[in-house]
Formats: sequence, C-alpha cells, structure tokens
Amino acid sequence: MENDLKDPGPHLFSPLTVRSVTLRNRIGVSPMCQYSATDGFANDWHFVHLGSRAVGGAGLVIVEATGVAPEGRITPGCLGLWSNQHIEPLARIAAFMKSHGAVAGIQIAHAGRKASAALPWNGGAHLSAAQGGWETIAPSAIAFGGDLTKVPRSMTAADIARVQNDFVATAKRALTAGFQWLELHAAHGYLFSSFLSPLSNHRTDQYGGSFENRTRMLLESARAVRRVWPDHLPLAVRISAIDWKEGGWQIEDSIALAKLLKAEGVDLMDCSSGGVVPDAKITVAPGYQVPFAEKVRHGANLPTAAVGFITEPKQADDIVRSGKADLVLLARQFLVDAYWPVHAAKALGHKLPPPPQYARAW
Repeated sequence: MENDLKDPGPHLFSPLTVRSVTLRNRIGVSPMCQYSATDGFANDWHFVHLGSRAVGGAGLVIVEATGVAPEGRITPGCLGLWSNQHIEPLARIAAFMKSHGAVAGIQIAHAGRKASAALPWNGGAHLSAAQGGWETIAPSAIAFGGDLTKVPRSMTAADIARVQNDFVATAKRALTAGFQWLELHAAHGYLFSSFLSPLSNHRTDQYGGSFENRTRMLLESARAVRRVWPDHLPLAVRISAIDWKEGGWQIEDSIALAKLLKAEGVDLMDCSSGGVVPDAKITVAPGYQVPFAEKVRHGANLPTAAVGFITEPKQADDIVRSGKADLVLLARQFLVDAYWPVHAAKALGHKLPPPPQYARAW
C-alpha cells in the first residue's frame, strides 16, 4: 500500500497509486446523487452520466451515494445495492468506466434521519407514508429540521448491528459488480455522520457521549467492511471535517478520527464539511474546504481528497503540487463539463490520449 506522503506527486496529471490501484491522474468525479433510479436500480441515465466522465478523462469516477438498505436512501430516486439484483446494471457501468481508463468507485451509504425525502425538484421535504415515505432511524430521536421534520426512531443495538451487516453485504456486492474503489459515506449528516456529531448524537450508551463512543459505529463498520473488501483494493471514507456550528464536530476531531480509521485499514479521507444541522453558518468560497483536507493529511499522515468549489485547472494543480491533498474531487464542475480533465490538461500543458472515436477532435 502506498501511503507515503513525502512524494505527493508533482502535478494534477501524475498518477496516484493506492494499494494496487493506480489512477491515471489526480482528478476524480465526486459522488453526485442523480435521483433518477427506480427501486434502487441504475439505468441508462446513470450509464451515460458516469460513462461520459470516464471518457472525459477522469482518473476516478465514484458512483453516487448508494443505499445499503431501502430505508437508507435519501429519496425514492436514489441508487441501491441492497440485493443481488442491483449488481448487474452497476456492473455494466463499472466495466464501461474501466474500459475507458477510469478507476470505478462507488460510495455506499445510509441516509439516517435525512432519508425518506422527496426528490429535490419536488421540494426535498420529508415524505409522509401516504406519499411513499418510510420510517427513519438515527442515533437519537431528533429531527434534522427545516423541511426534514420527521423525528427518527432512536436505533437499538439490534438496529446498529443490522446496519453494519448491511454495509458489509453491500461491500461484497460492490466487489462482485467490479468496483475497484469503495467509499463509506460518513459526511453531511447522514447516518454515520449523525453518530459522530454531538449535535445529533445524544445517546447515553456505548455509541454516544464521548468521542470514543461517538466514533464507535463508524470504526466498527469500517473494520467489518475492510475484512471483506480485498487487501489490494482501496477503502476511503468521506467525512464532514467540521460541522460549522459551535458545540459540533471540529477539525481536531477529524484528525483524531483519521488516525483511528488509518489503523483500521482506511487508505484515504475524503474531506467535505457541514450538512449535520440546517442552521450551520458556512463560509463558501473557491476551495473553501481544501484546508480541511490539508490539515487531516498532515495531522494524520493519511492521503486525502479535497472537494468544494474546485473549478479551475491551476487551482486544482496547485492543491496537488503544494501537498494540500493527494486527489481533487470535482462535482458541479463535472456537471458543467464532462470533459473537464481534457480541457484542464490543455490549459496546463499536458495532453490526455483520446478514445479512438474522438481522436480527430482531441
């Protein structure tokens, strides 16, 4: 496993090796929910959306948050991998992405108290049972707030064990589907994240209270997943590096968590922020989350991915060159331009080899 931070790579278009997997460059497609699945099944939209970014030159393409259980979806339109029947359409996508030079990644997730929501273009509020909604679960019976008004059921020990088993089973299916890179979603106020933050976790048992207890759910899950996810393949975790609210999770907590996850075989921390409470005061600016990736990277001596309004080629290149992160993950910019790596390479004096179908244009 390559976790040596002394040589982070000279530029954006240097390869990055994590365990046995080598990315052709340091550009990744961040997992972005498309809200376009039926009963969790990937379809032609997902194939085109993800496949075009692989053709466009990304080194890593991560499939959106994929539910480990039906009730773990954010909306009824979110992807799932809770059954063997979900494998085949995702395997088709993974195979296509790999055939065009991208590493195929997938983020597996449980939405917790933010589940059972309407599609964003239908308002995004919690769905009632009559609207097709379902019961939500969380560490504590505290509603998220805003339009997400459902009070979740506080999870029992049996619930915790069941969800952990769901993550393990889903990881196995992701492997069967041909994915090479697995990410656990522990950010943005979803289930793992809500265990981590004292703002959403008011438990008094072994899964609440102290830092040690609040991190237990994620650490146990990562340990269990690492046992079934092959040693030669990378395991990443996305976190909210800070809650952006007093009394919440702080960057020092993220560094401490990264050290613990590293000991469990996690290879990279994907450093986002916020999403735990609706009234967080977030200061948004280009690259505003990059300092979190830098602090975790150097504080825990663990590779990181930087996210958050990374839009310009030089900006992305500087993040890698300066050792602030090992990888940049772009979201909105990839929605604007599926071929952003091609255009970034030209801007920075590099050239990506085109697929033969596009050779005359590139």
